[in-house]
Amino acid sequence: MRIAILGGTFNPVHNGHLNIALEVDSRFDYQRILFVPANIPAHKEMDSDVGAGHRLAMLHLAVDRYPSFVVEDCELRRGGTSYTIDTVAELSRSYPVTGKPGLIVGDDLAVDLQSWREVDRLVEMVDLIVARRQYGVKVEIRYPCRYLDNSLYPISSSRIREILRAGGSSAGARMLVEWLPPE
Repeated sequence: MRIAILGGTFNPVHNGHLNIALEVDSRFDYQRILFVPANIPAHKEMDSDVGAGHRLAMLHLAVDRYPSFVVEDCELRRGGTSYTIDTVAELSRSYPVTGKPGLIVGDDLAVDLQSWREVDRLVEMVDLIVARRQYGVKVEIRYPCRYLDNSLYPISSSRIREILRAGGSSAGARMLVEWLPPE
């Protein structure tokens, strides 16, 4: 089975995440896209975390209508800080993987990939797919990768949390309707 992995805090999951996965699904030959919520992310602070159980439930609701999308809770079960190298190794053992798994990384994280745990080993284990999240042009990284020339969505979980904290403006409500899966 050909799998691709999309990790993140998903606090909350939004249409930007789903659209990147949909574009990978339509352009590359993967049978499953695994959404892996982080327990404790290694490269960012978790402000206003609703808790792992809620993030996991939101993710299930958001992806259940897509037959090739699967929620994989291995990082939550493992506990502690979530490192991609550990996740890729575990998923490669847990799934009947054909070839290297794809690893979908936003360009905002790819620019600092050299700081990831065991990055040289990691990039040997996966087919790295860099998706546009923040930059309008391809970012230069020193690792072999495929660029997903995806549509750029100006959505972030942190912005969604800001709008929710600010209360109920009609403009904010309209953005949330556009940015969040209806489920």
